[in-house]
Amino acid sequence: MQLDPGTADIVLLAWARLLGFADTAFAAPGTRLVRTDDEAAVLTFVRLFGRSALVGPGWAVERAAAYPDEELAEYHTLLQLSRGGHGLGRAYLSFADDLPMAQPAEEVTVSTAPEDAVRPEALCPPDDNNEVGLSNMDKTFVLLHGSEPVAGTGYEEWESIHGHLSVLTAPAFRGRGHGCLMGATAGHEALGAGLIPQWRAHEDNAASRATARSLGFVEAGTQTSVYLPA
Repeated sequence: MQLDPGTADIVLLAWARLLGFADTAFAAPGTRLVRTDDEAAVLTFVRLFGRSALVGPGWAVERAAAYPDEELAEYHTLLQLSRGGHGLGRAYLSFADDLPMAQPAEEVTVSTAPEDAVRPEALCPPDDNNEVGLSNMDKTFVLLHGSEPVAGTGYEEWESIHGHLSVLTAPAFRGRGHGCLMGATAGHEALGAGLIPQWRAHEDNAASRATARSLGFVEAGTQTSVYLPA
């Protein structure tokens, strides 16, 4: 499966804005964009559709100049450049033009109440909650089994272009297709709002990447980030 070229252009526009570049900065492939931000708390390197961009303080940008894109995309490389940084890592970025409809096997109850978005988080490990950030999303949808939260999903609106979505499933209910069902729900809501669905999965989160692929998302690049020392 491939993305429509028009979708790729819009994705690049959104990421140019997110990284602080001009709207047309990613127009030509094959060159690395660099933006110096001496106040940056994070060193970030993004690769998308044959383009790349680095944002960070001047000293880090200078050190990175000697590395090819393939190496800068590796977490350990940015970690070395960061002078004692920590956390974050590399994540795969995926996008979708459209998503198939997911039909539940039986009647389900989905809550859109913001207060219900915190309930799946109470059942999940902190690392999962930090990666998904369910309760902080602009729109949320929580699948209920009776009164018990099973899985939650939602999306954040980025640059009025992307619907950045994730799924969080309670450990006791994983492996039953609930994540795919809820991911499709959020994806269609984002499409209905005129947004391009975006999915970001840490490179070590094989389950999240597999869910994205099963929903019809196409991996288009990576985002590698490191928190810089204070």
